[in-house]
Amino acid sequence: MNEDIRVPRVLLIDQHGEKQGVMPTSAAIEAAVEAGLDLVEIVPNADPPVCKILDYGKFKFQEQKKKNEARKKQKVVELKEIKLRPNIDIHDYEVKQRSMHRFFEEGDKVKITLRFRGRELAHPELGMKLLQRVKVDFEPVAKVEYEPRMEGRQMIMILAPK
Repeated sequence: MNEDIRVPRVLLIDQHGEKQGVMPTSAAIEAAVEAGLDLVEIVPNADPPVCKILDYGKFKFQEQKKKNEARKKQKVVELKEIKLRPNIDIHDYEVKQRSMHRFFEEGDKVKITLRFRGRELAHPELGMKLLQRVKVDFEPVAKVEYEPRMEGRQMIMILAPK
């Protein structure tokens, strides 16, 4: 900005957005002072660097507003959890399935936790069969991010929306 620009020549753009051409830095600074504004280096990597005459305070304010607007529009992906049991009833499974569809529509990931209790632990293939069924049912709307795995007394799988 202004005296901090150390290059001998710059490409100047005036306050109206019109290209003034390549000129010495001192002449560009004089033009900015004449307009009552600041000379700001917009593209320092170009040859010669591009400088623009503008109100620096207003410029910083506009950039901050753009950042805030972008932050408002971004969606934070949450990890929702659905807990199942290996011997789940058909209707109960359908209720969980509807919840999972809603989560995928909202853009969230779903962690499916299959908890084994007592003698159920002797038949992990039943749990794997259930998780494979979930995988097939959600093939069109979700992809598997974390394959089904046993972790202690539970089997875990994570699905993410496509």
